[in-house]
Amino acid sequence: MSTHTPLAGVTTTGGYDLVLRGRRIMTEAGVGPHEVAVRDGIIVAVEALGAGLTGATVIELASDETLLPGLVDTHVHVNEPGRTEWEGFASATRAAAAGGVTTIIDMPLNSIPPTVTVDALNLKRRVAEDQVFCDVGFWGGAVPGNLADLGPLHEEGVFGFKAFLAASGVEEFPHLSVEEMGAALAQLEPVDSVLIVHAEDSQAISEAAPAAGSHYDAFLASRPRAAENLAIADVIGHARTTGARAHILHVSSSDALPSIAVAKAEGVRITVETCPHYLTLTAEEIPDGATAFKCCPPIREAANRELLWQALLDGTIDCIVSDHSPSTLDLKDLDGGDFGVAWGGVSSLQLGLSLIWTEAHRRGISLEQVVRWMSAAPAAMAGLTRKGVLGVGYHADLVIFAAEDTFVVDVSRLHHRNPITPYAGRSLSGVVRRTFLRGTEIDGREPRGMLLRRDAA
Repeated sequence: MSTHTPLAGVTTTGGYDLVLRGRRIMTEAGVGPHEVAVRDGIIVAVEALGAGLTGATVIELASDETLLPGLVDTHVHVNEPGRTEWEGFASATRAAAAGGVTTIIDMPLNSIPPTVTVDALNLKRRVAEDQVFCDVGFWGGAVPGNLADLGPLHEEGVFGFKAFLAASGVEEFPHLSVEEMGAALAQLEPVDSVLIVHAEDSQAISEAAPAAGSHYDAFLASRPRAAENLAIADVIGHARTTGARAHILHVSSSDALPSIAVAKAEGVRITVETCPHYLTLTAEEIPDGATAFKCCPPIREAANRELLWQALLDGTIDCIVSDHSPSTLDLKDLDGGDFGVAWGGVSSLQLGLSLIWTEAHRRGISLEQVVRWMSAAPAAMAGLTRKGVLGVGYHADLVIFAAEDTFVVDVSRLHHRNPITPYAGRSLSGVVRRTFLRGTEIDGREPRGMLLRRDAA
């Protein structure tokens, strides 16, 4: 385990608050032996190991530890206020920090009210302040009838706007029509904001047989690939004609990947994410009645999963984020096991890095690549210019990670408010030992996170 030495009352040569030393420090140039110095929450020096940097606190990494930049998760449903029994800012950010995530951006639903007006945004900020353990930013929402609210929300510092093209699952956040999505993109283009889209086609879903009962294959058929493929094509089309930035959320259908690749090659301003559950789980392994696995769009077949991994490697998919969408246990219908009535959402915020590293390592993919997908890439998508990289001038958001260590997922030890995850009992590689936010270790007791604005990121 890493060791630290506080030098209380000592005036240090460099005036640094914190120095970390180790043979495995992950900088933009790769993993190597370095010393990292922090002052006032900012990384101010990265030198070769042996440089002799000193600080008020010095941490020596153990031989099995790697120092990483803190992860950035741009897709988290905190649900507070209004549905705090589902999650909440304290529980969500504590879980995030335990998993090496130092920055989250909160979705505009499933809180009540949803973040579709400035008043709702201000309410959410008042509720969140003084109880967040990592840094938190906010997405605004684009819903029918709030086109006039997008500009004021942008001016108030939201990082962009979330829209659905199919039912969101909560009636207070209705979905846009394709034409309304185009109008939102046209309004956002002049201010260079981004529309992040849940891309499933409502008509394709309505034409499929509705999910009912305990068989996962019936639920899978109720959310066909065609629903994603059609909606993604609509997003691409409107991004192309408006010139606006669009981001496709939680891609699960590999069928859509060729059209995304073509659009990117043409210069359409589009980015794409997927999630740990689409990369680590398969439809074939989901037991009857196992509603902890239900999410929308759904977890698909093993062959589909392989193509998602290939799309990450070739750059068609840009980043990996959690889509942490929790609920209370009763809403998951654990006793009934009915996929037709259970809430659709996977809880994995605390587990993402270990999940992806376990699968990536098996595939021969480096830890550096994993961290780029889960830190630098989502930070760049959201415009977080001082997050996602371990380098001079960046926030000292840091994670001490033991890549070879293992653990078994125990839901009772997760910090999520509700003890449920489809990964219960799974053996994973990679343990987050310590997490630092702007140079201060997150202890899970004193919330030191900040609320972020786009115009000060």
